[in-house]
Amino acid sequence: MFEQGDWRVNAACRDQNPDQLFVRGAEQRKARMVCFGCPVRTECLSEALDNKIEFGVWGGMTERERRALLRRRPDVRNWRELLEAARREYVDFDEYQVS
Repeated sequence: MFEQGDWRVNAACRDQNPDQLFVRGAEQRKARMVCFGCPVRTECLSEALDNKIEFGVWGGMTERERRALLRRRPDVRNWRELLEAARREYVDFDEYQVS
């Protein structure tokens, strides 16, 4: 795993114009495409959720999607831990399926 903050150097969007990630409406769909396949998508999303960042596309989610998720799960205090645990479970499950 990456240390807090280190993940940004591996982000797929690191060389993008930041204005392209802080857009509205249909442009958000295009901005989200940068996130799919990003090696630090989980870290990025957890940063936005843990810090309740209101604007922009983070970890493949729009501000509206993040607000909805935060409303559905007000009990979560550490999104990074939750998302990393879910990622580990997915990898373990996927490896089990291949075996």
